[in-house]
Amino acid sequence: MNMFDNRLQMEQALELFSNNNLLELGVIADLKRQHLHPDSEPVTFVIDRNINYTNICSCKCKFCAFCRDINSPDSFVLEYETVKSKIQELVDLGGTQVLLQGGLNENLSLDYHLNLVSSIRKDFPDLAIHAFSPPEISYIAKNNNLSVEKLLEELILRGLSSIPGGGAEILSDEVRSKISPNKISADEWINIMEVAHHLGLNTTATMVIGLGEKPENIVEHLLRIRSLQDKTSKFKAFILWTSVASSNSCDRYIKQKASEITAYDYLKTLAVSRLVLDNIPNIQTSWVTQGLKVAQLSLRFGANDFGGTMLEENVVRSAGANFHKTTSDEIARCIQKAGFTAVQRDTAYNILNIYS
Repeated sequence: MNMFDNRLQMEQALELFSNNNLLELGVIADLKRQHLHPDSEPVTFVIDRNINYTNICSCKCKFCAFCRDINSPDSFVLEYETVKSKIQELVDLGGTQVLLQGGLNENLSLDYHLNLVSSIRKDFPDLAIHAFSPPEISYIAKNNNLSVEKLLEELILRGLSSIPGGGAEILSDEVRSKISPNKISADEWINIMEVAHHLGLNTTATMVIGLGEKPENIVEHLLRIRSLQDKTSKFKAFILWTSVASSNSCDRYIKQKASEITAYDYLKTLAVSRLVLDNIPNIQTSWVTQGLKVAQLSLRFGANDFGGTMLEENVVRSAGANFHKTTSDEIARCIQKAGFTAVQRDTAYNILNIYS
């Protein structure tokens, strides 16, 4: 019988968290990665850009240093021509995916969001538009008296390709009530993803640690993601982040909890995630929060994807992250030095280029 035939449940996953032999845990997670990707040892990445179309947000999450009130002197809403110029720079560098995310801005009309997607699709017909996290989808729908399904249908008609997994943080309301009481609940996040999946959209799933969560909360999060994937098979990847809260605008409690999270915690949680999420094919590393060296190491702790080049990243950088700039060549070198083949992919994980 294969060692991975029996699925991990809550009790077994918690036992893994109590295992202080990090290298042993890494070996098991690496074997799971090889089991899911048996043909060769490529590590994939995408050339992309994150564009935040507004930083005006009513949610006021305690870990966020990016959001602004509408009257703040540095608040903004991007006009389409600005978005277009940013995307043109991405495309000129060989980029294939744009990620659009913004704050929960009540002054942005439905037409703003729909026209943003349709204009990008018109001007960049081959670009993957990976846009609007579940909290944004929920907010836009409620503000316009639409169901989530109807809003997503309208966005799909205009060219939406897929949905990012932002806003998940920890899918346990025990944690969410403390760190983001104004954000959608864990159930709502799952329900929006399920609607998106039934409409044919692929999505990603995310998790953020360093928010005061316990191992039980982490495992609850993973099991909820796995359960939905059993029903829909539409999560293309899982991405684990660590909280970054060195900015003075972040909550003191969150800053303390974020400061307690180490690379050890990240690698352990990554390995457990790979073992629990047996039905999600791809696990991304987070060089943005961990740096390129830990990201290299994570390729032996269950990760098989390096994420994106992120030509632009603002949210984590605002909170104080030191790692927010790299290139496709640098990512390829990191992958190769770790002993893997570097492969550029698109959003759907189709191979575009193999680096020699």
